[in-house]
Amino acid sequence: MNSPLPLGEMSLDTFLRDYWQKKPLVIRNAIADFQSPIDANELAGLACEAEVESRLIAFNADDDQWHMEQGPFEEARFTSLPEKNWTLLVQAVDHWVPEAHALLRQFNFIPNWRLDDLMISFAVQGGGVGPHYDNYDVFLIQTQGIRRWEFGGSFDEHSPRRDDAPVMILPEWKAETSVELAPGDILYLPPGIGHNGVAITDDCITCSVGFRAPATHEMLRSFTDEIGEQLGHDQRYEDPDLAESKDPGCITEEALNRAHNMLLTLIEDKDRFREWFGRFVTEPKYPDQEIDADEDVTEDALLDFLASDGELFINEGSRVSWAKAQSGIYLFADGHSFHLTTPNAISLAKHLCHYDPLSSQVIDVADAQSIRLICALLKQGLLYSNSP
Repeated sequence: MNSPLPLGEMSLDTFLRDYWQKKPLVIRNAIADFQSPIDANELAGLACEAEVESRLIAFNADDDQWHMEQGPFEEARFTSLPEKNWTLLVQAVDHWVPEAHALLRQFNFIPNWRLDDLMISFAVQGGGVGPHYDNYDVFLIQTQGIRRWEFGGSFDEHSPRRDDAPVMILPEWKAETSVELAPGDILYLPPGIGHNGVAITDDCITCSVGFRAPATHEMLRSFTDEIGEQLGHDQRYEDPDLAESKDPGCITEEALNRAHNMLLTLIEDKDRFREWFGRFVTEPKYPDQEIDADEDVTEDALLDFLASDGELFINEGSRVSWAKAQSGIYLFADGHSFHLTTPNAISLAKHLCHYDPLSSQVIDVADAQSIRLICALLKQGLLYSNSP
């Protein structure tokens, strides 16, 4: 099921060619008949849950100080807040609210593995998190109320920032552009662009669609760590054609090339890299979070369930993607990989990556590999059923 693109009247080709990772874009009336996936009270309720990541950020204009509190919060905390200059931010609302997950899926024109989560903020007048930049692309969707966004300039880890603030604040920043967003409007920002959002009204709700951008140093460490764990301890540098050394203190070019090539051969193993990369970029956002898993499911029970018109749904917080293998494909699901070779299992995996429900209409119950895959995903907690 394809959702409408949240780009207003702009075509996807135009957006990707002219704006994606290039320059900011304001999209008026980007989502027709837009309705907030959650209201302020529901958002505050989520922030009281222990398993939900949340923050309260306030600014005291009198002493020019920023203050941050980490959730979970007691309900009474929200009755003691000042009238102005604070905002509540809740991460990964798409994990908990089906309507928020449906909104996130409207951005399926970007690959699954690049999508991170849907953060939602509620702010009273003057509320915001200060001028800052992000290392990833972001779509800022005005959901309720009015927010003024100022943006402009490119920043990175070497840019000055305030040392006395609990959140990253750019002290030496001047906006190049200022806009006010109403419900249904979107501001797209590429990585590194300075921006500052301030609530104009007391009922300001903003949805933030963030993206994953793996850091090079993280990828290098993870991939080489995996290679190192798979290698035997007896695999070592060898030089059976060693010639007499004219200078024992010299590391020769021949030795350097031999050692360099040993490592390059391992890193250049594309199939090994493909299988690792898929697991790496689909690792859960909250790996320690408990999920309901059907560890006792059997193939017979699954077949009976499907025969009775049962449906299976993907866990809203799960990450799934696929990639070609030397034979068949790999399905990557929450940091796990499944090598699939039958046409029906491959078709099933691709269907799964669209986050659509699974039933006997899309699962070939006669295909053993498909049934084994579904059982494995149920045991992993990636799928759940609509049965009581």
